[in-house]
Amino acid sequence: MQKKDKEKVFGGEWSEEQLSQFLNVNSFDGDDVDYTSAIRAYRYMVPGTFADYVELFKAQGHDLNAKSRDGETILATVSQHAKGAEYAEILKNAGAAA
Repeated sequence: MQKKDKEKVFGGEWSEEQLSQFLNVNSFDGDDVDYTSAIRAYRYMVPGTFADYVELFKAQGHDLNAKSRDGETILATVSQHAKGAEYAEILKNAGAAA
């Protein structure tokens, strides 16, 4: 059996380039692209990294109040998750609305 050469790293410092990769996504299901981008980042980042991402997201003119195809905001989606409270607080502090 071969040994893994890399372990997944979920924390640590992310460069602006790495964070920016989460800004360039496509939406194939009718969700707003900014909604898709932010939800994808939420799913892959620890809270501290997500806070950095949200700052970059806003600075580049993306919409924190973007909605899913069902009309749900980023904050509303994150707030429904059991472990989403810290992420929801980050979004609220950045000006997101439910």
